[in-house]
Amino acid sequence: MKNRKPIESRNSERIEMNGPKPMTMKKKKNINRLGGTGLSLQAFANAKSTSNHYSPALIKKKREFYKNAKYVKKYKKSLKQQNQGNDLPSAIRAPEGENEDISGSMTSKKNKKKKKNNSHSLRELYEKQQEEKEKARLEREAIIQAKKEQKEKAEAQRKAGRKEMFKKTRHGQPVMKYRIQHLLQSIQSSSSASVSKN
Repeated sequence: MKNRKPIESRNSERIEMNGPKPMTMKKKKNINRLGGTGLSLQAFANAKSTSNHYSPALIKKKREFYKNAKYVKKYKKSLKQQNQGNDLPSAIRAPEGENEDISGSMTSKKNKKKKKNNSHSLRELYEKQQEEKEKARLEREAIIQAKKEQKEKAEAQRKAGRKEMFKKTRHGQPVMKYRIQHLLQSIQSSSSASVSKN
């Protein structure tokens, strides 16, 4: 038979087993079950506090910030251009008083004539474009009308042919005369189309 220890000695071994050893085994089992060690409490709290969700207010703020930055950039650029224009030497810039002498009044008349000519040429150009548009519209309407007439004509022929194809004799048999004529016409049209292609 089996060799057993006395009951007291068995209980003493159990007491030893209830110590730290079973905790380490539980931990190992949990680590294996979960697939590795878990996050620390601090790491878990930090992960929860960061927000990865959609925030329209935040997006609106960012958009507004970039919009303002764009306006500021444009403003600074225009200021810079104005400063460069003011820094040009006086010899390069024409003084404002010189344009108002006798020759200046002549140039202003020439400018007025040019403006009239420009407006006249623009008006002519506009009228030309309108005429071209009108011609194109009339051509389109003519094409549409021709197609419509052709369609109506084909429809009338189809109706007439259909009426003839459904004619019956006194005994209820179909009249073959019209059917044979239809077959002959279709053969002739297909042969003439094939000849014209070659």
